[in-house]
Amino acid sequence: MKKLTKEQLLNAPLLHNCHKRPVSRRDFIAQGLCTGAASVMAPSLLGLLASPQKAQAALSADLLNAGCGIDTLGAGKIPFICFDLAGGANIAGSNVLVGKQYGQLDFLTSAGYSKLGLPGNMIPSLVNAQTGLSDFINTDYGLAFHSDSAFLRGIRDKAGAATALNINGAVIPARSDNDTGNNPHNPMYGINKAGAKGSLLTLIGSRNTDSGGNSMSPASMIDLDMRPTKVDRPSDVTGLVDVGDLVGLLSQQDAVSVMESIYRISDLKLNLNTVDTKLGASTNTAIKDKVACSYVKSADVADRFGDPSTLSPALDPDIVGPAGVFSQAEFDSDGEFRKTASVMKMVINGFAGAGTVTMGGFDYHTGDRSTGEVRDLRAGRCIGACLEYAAKVGVPLMVYVFSDGSVSSNGTVDNSAEGRGKGVWTGDNSSTAASFFMVYNPNGRPTLMGATPDQQAIHQQIGYMRSDASTETASSPAANNPNLLVETVILNYMALHGEQNLFANSGYFPSHGLGNATLRDSLVAFEPIVNGRIGG
Repeated sequence: MKKLTKEQLLNAPLLHNCHKRPVSRRDFIAQGLCTGAASVMAPSLLGLLASPQKAQAALSADLLNAGCGIDTLGAGKIPFICFDLAGGANIAGSNVLVGKQYGQLDFLTSAGYSKLGLPGNMIPSLVNAQTGLSDFINTDYGLAFHSDSAFLRGIRDKAGAATALNINGAVIPARSDNDTGNNPHNPMYGINKAGAKGSLLTLIGSRNTDSGGNSMSPASMIDLDMRPTKVDRPSDVTGLVDVGDLVGLLSQQDAVSVMESIYRISDLKLNLNTVDTKLGASTNTAIKDKVACSYVKSADVADRFGDPSTLSPALDPDIVGPAGVFSQAEFDSDGEFRKTASVMKMVINGFAGAGTVTMGGFDYHTGDRSTGEVRDLRAGRCIGACLEYAAKVGVPLMVYVFSDGSVSSNGTVDNSAEGRGKGVWTGDNSSTAASFFMVYNPNGRPTLMGATPDQQAIHQQIGYMRSDASTETASSPAANNPNLLVETVILNYMALHGEQNLFANSGYFPSHGLGNATLRDSLVAFEPIVNGRIGG
């Protein structure tokens, strides 16, 4: 077997004889010919609010109460980040354990695990004769991973043991088509409809597409007013806000005071003007409010974002540096880390309500195992960085991980150092696909639904696989329909706020496909961790 260098394994394009020549944006991303870039999206600067997590508004009280939409709490919803692993990554078995109908530890057959890339000497059903336990099951983060999962190793590299105590997760066996841009996997618009908004941006995404990611969003949820603006480096994040030269000429607080004074003078002058009878009283009032509030909101922008370090991930010591989730060397050398840092900075601080990080090159059925392992490891580090940063900031976070299709193994083992003695990935296989999400709660590990451990195990795995490692398509609404997979994720997001009862209401998702309230409750993993909104 040809030995590739680590750099090639991480960043080399994947060219398969069984695939057509890449021609579309999606083909280039999936095969790693171009990397995903972070992007952020904002409908309007007039929607600027305060961070719900770090409200430090210094505006005078009368301006905050002037009726101009300056809300120091913002939307107050749980930050949400999803990872779109373009190309068809392995999630089930070799990374997150997936079992039969009684949960993750309702074990598959040896042949089933072999299809998921685990040889007979590494299957989770093996018991260590000395300890009586399986050495291949790890539940440090609540959710059961294979102990040698590359995702897990990456997450552990960034999210420490103290953070792990406050994390739990759930897995959703759900097939999706391979090598197509038609999987409606991306939940961003639905998460926004459930209430997620930021103080500066509504959503963030990683591609200049209607979904903001590699996979499309369900057509019924798309709101083109929210289409992303592409940002692919930390400097673009800081460039989202321009407070003009005033902050440079004066101190930040002096600039805010000047803008406040402009508001008061303008408001006084507008109130002295007589009503234009041609326009009518209500129209005159609306015009005065709009003009006056523009000064209030300009002052608010200068107050919150006049200091460049407010937005810059590169200047945040919790992100970069000796105490940060990334070392300076990691941040400088790896664009995927810089992209993840930009997105998590915006979302976790409440500047954006939700975001997508697209990572390319996960179409890794290359006849070896090492290629997929090193790419999964880096994805795990990015996932773990988000969870650890949420812990540093002290806010809850939901991280959702999905891919378009999946892969399978024929049982051949890659014994190279990076292959780790696991089964090589030999082809696409939509039936082995799954998605998962992890939730960080600063107040303690999220509690699974269910009164008994057996019931909780079923809520931690929403749906199941057959013993041969094929997704049982009748096991949940999400199992054979990416649209309903998205709805299931959104339902779980709302349930974290205690709002799953609102899911089917008019204004949310009245035309959903998740069945009646009893069925929907069976699709919810966790008890609420906040009451409606953060701090609510």
